[in-house]
Amino acid sequence: MSDGPDPGRLAGLLARLVAIDTQNPPGNEEPAAELLAAELRAHGFTADVRAVAPGRANVIARFVNGSGPSFALNSHLDTVPVGSGWSSDPFRLIERDGRLYGRGTCDAKGQVSAMAEAGRLLLADRGSWRGTLVLAFVADEEINSIGAKAAATERFDWVIVGEPTRNAVYAAHKGCVRPLIRVRGKSAHSGRPELGSNAIVAASRLVEMLAQRDAMLRQREHRLVGRASLTVSRITGGIADNIVPDLCEIVLDERVLPGARLESTLDDLHELLRLARQEHGVDADLAEVRTAAGSAETPPDSPLLHAALVASQRHGVSLPQPGGLTGGCDLVHFHAAGSVGIILGPGSLDQAHQPDEFVPAADLAQAALIYRDIAKAMLRA
Repeated sequence: MSDGPDPGRLAGLLARLVAIDTQNPPGNEEPAAELLAAELRAHGFTADVRAVAPGRANVIARFVNGSGPSFALNSHLDTVPVGSGWSSDPFRLIERDGRLYGRGTCDAKGQVSAMAEAGRLLLADRGSWRGTLVLAFVADEEINSIGAKAAATERFDWVIVGEPTRNAVYAAHKGCVRPLIRVRGKSAHSGRPELGSNAIVAASRLVEMLAQRDAMLRQREHRLVGRASLTVSRITGGIADNIVPDLCEIVLDERVLPGARLESTLDDLHELLRLARQEHGVDADLAEVRTAAGSAETPPDSPLLHAALVASQRHGVSLPQPGGLTGGCDLVHFHAAGSVGIILGPGSLDQAHQPDEFVPAADLAQAALIYRDIAKAMLRA
């Protein structure tokens, strides 16, 4: 039989991962992948570091334990930028009042550490399961998911995607589309503005239309992930204090509910731009789609979902389950490849992407046990 999770080992691996700067952009996940490959080989896995772009890599670790299905534990190595407002060094793990602070502790290096520990426990108790166990830690989840798209091509039977859910089982997540809109005008001296056409003023008319679309989208609701939405997340324009601006750029973030098609989302945006031109004379076009990631939902009768609910409740998670992730994640790419998956991990989404990001230390050991038990249930000897 295997022993239980080792809190010192969990915190030690997390500290080493936090110390590696994987802010995305640019990511630079390769050093973290190399560290994990060495760690997992020491536990008995075969582990490969696979480049997905210069300086960027996945680590895929595998243990074949007889014939049977394939089961993958997946999470990501990149983090969002550090930003300001930290009360301690974001690249140095700090433990305070039962919490582990540092960039990525909650999203998602804590998940990676717990999954690595679960892998160690499973290899120490390999007589209780049969099949192929895979740990797939990937690059670039925060922007374009190039790592998950590469890893998913192997098509695992079952997959758990590690994201902060407070160790509750999530069976769905939203999709995300981030277009860049360019609004054009005509430059002129600001002393003679009538000779130009102000792109920022035109963009303000478009923003009003986008706000109306957001209000309409928020009337759509999914039972697990909540409401659809459209956020104007960035706007830039102008080149000097005394020039009528001839260009204004708007970045949007639209959250798409399970069942909705990304193509329909973009078609609706094109129609909105057409109406803006027709009704307000706004010269705008969709210049680029920076992110286009679909939504995902696991059927309620999935054996994996049932096993995950049993394991989570057995180890003390009392939150209403299943839930849904209001953000996006890599599950959609594994679903697209034919895998069946759920989302589960330590920490709360409320702490993700924040200064002084943290994960409760107790959540890591709890997650390792839940991951272990779900794997055993799906890889029955």
